[in-house]
Amino acid sequence: MLRKKIAVIFGGRSGEHVVSLRSAASIMDAIDTERYEVIPVGITREGVWLSGPDVWLSLWEDREPDQSYRTALITDPTNPGLLIKANALKSEWRFQPLDLAFPVLHGTYGEDGTIQGLFEMAGIPYVGSGVLASSSSMDKVVMKILFAQAGLPVAPYLYFYRRQWSGSEEFWQEKVATALGFPCFVKPANLGSSVGISKVKEPEELAPAVEEALLYDEKVIIETYIEGREIECAVLGNINAETSRPGEVIPCNEFYDYRAKYIDDRSTLVIPVELGEKLEQQVKEYSLKSFQAVEASGLARVDFFVDTVNGSVTINEINTMPGFTSISMYSKLWGACGVNYSMLVSRLMELAEERFQRRSSLLHKPPE
Repeated sequence: MLRKKIAVIFGGRSGEHVVSLRSAASIMDAIDTERYEVIPVGITREGVWLSGPDVWLSLWEDREPDQSYRTALITDPTNPGLLIKANALKSEWRFQPLDLAFPVLHGTYGEDGTIQGLFEMAGIPYVGSGVLASSSSMDKVVMKILFAQAGLPVAPYLYFYRRQWSGSEEFWQEKVATALGFPCFVKPANLGSSVGISKVKEPEELAPAVEEALLYDEKVIIETYIEGREIECAVLGNINAETSRPGEVIPCNEFYDYRAKYIDDRSTLVIPVELGEKLEQQVKEYSLKSFQAVEASGLARVDFFVDTVNGSVTINEINTMPGFTSISMYSKLWGACGVNYSMLVSRLMELAEERFQRRSSLLHKPPE
């Protein structure tokens, strides 16, 4: 049996470049090489596509690649694949056919619908959510609007753009104090892995936090602080998706920021967490409902806060391409349900092909 050719795409231009490299390394190690031939494709911080035997290491060490060559995706659905520069010193290119793509890209230009649209144009099945779900889930404001429309409990929030902030700092400080109070969280509207997020305890801390968030996005969202447990649940599937048992994050820092997630390595993950039958069922129900609200596919991790006083559940966000190392929350949640990492990777690729085949059966032509 001929092995299917799968491009594992990693790196990228977002602030989550390194997180993507870590996820991709685990995925490439776990892919069943009897069924798939892996084509590693790295995207530099500048957005250059490269392929070759040392591309992952080149991006990890942030150096010029030795044996990695310029690569371009061909947007020809009749002959899907890559063009790879065959010789670093000459303008010679070779065609690499593709059967499937696994975009292990977190954040902007990867998890936000942009590369998903490229795959749609190229006619290549790909792991994860489509354009609409990816883009709407990446934007925390749009995501919360969809959640509220679906009847899901969302914490109070405000948002504004750079143009609305400049020269109006005092106005927004008063508005935040009145509508949300302190402490609160200030975030870039379009980013993940807690990059650019600040917990603001006093009014005078608001302006520096907003300026930090504006380094990463033109839009800022400010959310009320909820004193609660951080609960996460994994979703797997397409139309008939399933949920894992929930887990709990106990951060080593004041909140589960980038450092607590990826550097300090002192946060505790309780998997699965005992919430009681009623509360666990509510978290699972909300996870599926949020998955459906944004029209997600393949995989997602849904994050919640459970109020420590009254036990109420508030949905925080959905991640359509969560951190995906073998020790990430998503994979560990499924591991606790008997789905090991290799099984999970294989299932995601099967779901990608299933979704592609289902959508390909639709006629994309005008009626006669």
